[in-house]
Amino acid sequence: MSTKQLTLPVTGMTCANCVAAVERSAKKIPGVSQATVNFASERVTIEYDPQVADPQAVIARIEKAGYGVPTATVELPITGMTCANCANTIERRLLKTDGVLEVHVNFASEKASVTYAPGAANRVDLIAAVRRAGYDVVEAAADEEMEDVEAAARQAELHHQQHRFIIGVIFSLPLFLFSMARDLSLIGHWAHANWVNWLFWVLATPVQFYVGWDYYTGAYKSLRNGSANMDVLVAMGSSVAYLYSVAVLIALSLGTAALGDHVYFETSAVIITLIVLGKLLEARAKGRTSEAIKKLMGLQAKTARVLRDGEERDIPIAEVAAGNIILVRPGEKIPVDGVVVRGRSAVDESMITGESVPVDKTVGAAVIGATLNKQGLLHIEATKIGRETALAQIIRLVEQAQGSRAPIQRLVDQVSAYFVPAVVAFAALAFLIWLISGAGFTPALLRLTAVLVIACPCAMGLATPTSIMVGVGKGAEQGILFKNSTALEQAHKITAVVLDKTGTITKGELAVTDLVISEEVTGNSEAHSALILAASAERGSEHPLGQAIIQAAQAQGLTLSEPDRFEAIPGHGITAQVNNHQVWLGNLRLMQRENITLNGLAPKAEKLQQQGKTAMWLAVDGQAQAIIAVADVIKEGSREAVAALQKLGLKVVMMTGDNEATAKAIAQEAGIERVLAEVLPGDKAAQVKKLQEEGLVVAMVGDGINDAPALAQADVGMAIGTGTDVAMEAADVTLMRGDLRSVPQAIALSKATMRNIKQNLVWAFGYNVALLPVAAGILAPFPWAPPFLRQLHPILAAGAMAFSSISVVTNALRLRRVKI
Repeated sequence: MSTKQLTLPVTGMTCANCVAAVERSAKKIPGVSQATVNFASERVTIEYDPQVADPQAVIARIEKAGYGVPTATVELPITGMTCANCANTIERRLLKTDGVLEVHVNFASEKASVTYAPGAANRVDLIAAVRRAGYDVVEAAADEEMEDVEAAARQAELHHQQHRFIIGVIFSLPLFLFSMARDLSLIGHWAHANWVNWLFWVLATPVQFYVGWDYYTGAYKSLRNGSANMDVLVAMGSSVAYLYSVAVLIALSLGTAALGDHVYFETSAVIITLIVLGKLLEARAKGRTSEAIKKLMGLQAKTARVLRDGEERDIPIAEVAAGNIILVRPGEKIPVDGVVVRGRSAVDESMITGESVPVDKTVGAAVIGATLNKQGLLHIEATKIGRETALAQIIRLVEQAQGSRAPIQRLVDQVSAYFVPAVVAFAALAFLIWLISGAGFTPALLRLTAVLVIACPCAMGLATPTSIMVGVGKGAEQGILFKNSTALEQAHKITAVVLDKTGTITKGELAVTDLVISEEVTGNSEAHSALILAASAERGSEHPLGQAIIQAAQAQGLTLSEPDRFEAIPGHGITAQVNNHQVWLGNLRLMQRENITLNGLAPKAEKLQQQGKTAMWLAVDGQAQAIIAVADVIKEGSREAVAALQKLGLKVVMMTGDNEATAKAIAQEAGIERVLAEVLPGDKAAQVKKLQEEGLVVAMVGDGINDAPALAQADVGMAIGTGTDVAMEAADVTLMRGDLRSVPQAIALSKATMRNIKQNLVWAFGYNVALLPVAAGILAPFPWAPPFLRQLHPILAAGAMAFSSISVVTNALRLRRVKI
């Protein structure tokens, strides 16, 4: 058994008993043979079998015992990868580095996410490991922005590919045209002279060893690391044609045609040039998959206007400190997250939340950095700056989700590990079969070359991550943030959606819904009069029901009076004198206690109560004048969202702590059939589990705070945010808009993304399964097959290979146009 040693920092140890507890906890993990704690340095060194034990399981066990194991995660922009095997090679090399716990390398985004134990490893060690594997890491100087440096590195790589392609075309095009003209006897007999073959060699050699040099170095590094990637196939395929042609050329120059009289320099040159073209187009298309993240980064303000010593100063955004007062004029971006301390305006938050309607902001309102001030001058106190702002958190969350590995990718990774060796073996087998069958050395060699260059591991490697990148980015643009690609994949399997009532279906705040005047009082002016008296009386109260009545009066622009002799009557309501009228406002018990004449309002109050509303009786001078109904009203769009979920074929369930009558009334208004009422906060997770036991794949939608256990229990937890709440720990998906309509949108996006991934995988695998046998000559015996398929030329094989990976990326980009 080959064991590996890992040293982890441990916090929270206070005595020798803690040392023993940590050692015992670590040893409980299968595969851990030894665990030694150094109390002085607060570290544990474990010896384990990497085939059996997972370091993350050791950390989880130690943390479960009540101690902490600090870990850090770093993201490394990688250059030099050409296919999924390159990503696997880097992962293996990094995992061999001491202190590294977990690695994810994303071929599409060209980034490595590495979790490691500080003290046991650092960024320098990780970069060194990547470089030892034969690849490079983009690094920024102290005064440079990482995003700018990475963008420059990607652009330099694109220019490098363009340069190679141009050189390839300059030499390959005349070589190809001249060679074809000779083969088709379009030019004179002089073209068959040996000096023409030497000219072909002169034209092909720069393409082979300058344009194609990257494939040779890539193949060498891959083989040195004990794996085989796309570079191996391209280098072998082009070299076979080139070296055979060189051997034929030398033999003809020595006066013998023993090896044949036809050279294939144009084949090797065009193979390389076509594949470079494919890589160039692929790189451009891959750049477009990350446009969403580039848009988000472009939203960041560069400067801020702050008040310092009574003066306005424009300073770089990096110099803004928490507590600074920032001035934002109409039409300007709000530079950082903060709170309005002076002024009033409407703010366009669509770039962050996806909500198109500007949001009114007054003193005390929270504002989000990068949003646009539309109208008035605002004075804002900065509360979150730098990496703490909502925008920075969104960018970080999107990058993490785009870089994470979806479960569906595992099959591709397993196939990719064996794909290139299998193709090489298949090519050799095809060569031997055709040689033994008497077809001749040259036709057999062309079959071998075609098989090597038509194989496309790139398409398989790009099939999943490109779709994930576009899908996650599309979600971010709509204010839907997926925590990782697993959440994006899992969401398409959902069969039931559980909606928490308060703050999710409803606004979570009380509002006046009905004002019913006694039959003895008629006219709209009387309704206004009743509301004025009720709201004026409630000015002495701080009860939420009273505040709802005051807000209703203010919304109608009514002028209120100051109440006299205000008295709160516990369990009943209030009484006060307003404009020389004695006013009572409260429940039916208050009316009965004060012997108020009900004036026929009792049936109407009972009907409102049955609808889940709180009926408040208003009496004036001993006579019941009106019933004011107050309730937590459903949000705009909730009914529409429920209908959209039901249209997707999902069961919709409402869960609430309210009584059955109130719950059913709200559910009926929202269009929900199944209700779980009177559920205590601590029992919500258990209710989700019961639904799962019914065989349902459950999504739980809540506010992310009170519902945290239920969100964690659900197959997919969705937290409704408010714009500033970005990465809610318990949630798999954060809905920035606070609008329930984001839920069906998130599920529809997941379904569209998974459909796109499956299309890519069918194409990538289908392409290789179908065309590898064709390249090997399986159609040769059948006269009905087109001649170009019976003897697939290596140049056509290279063109097909280049087209394959481009088509996968292009298909992934279609997700940007999907309507959700």
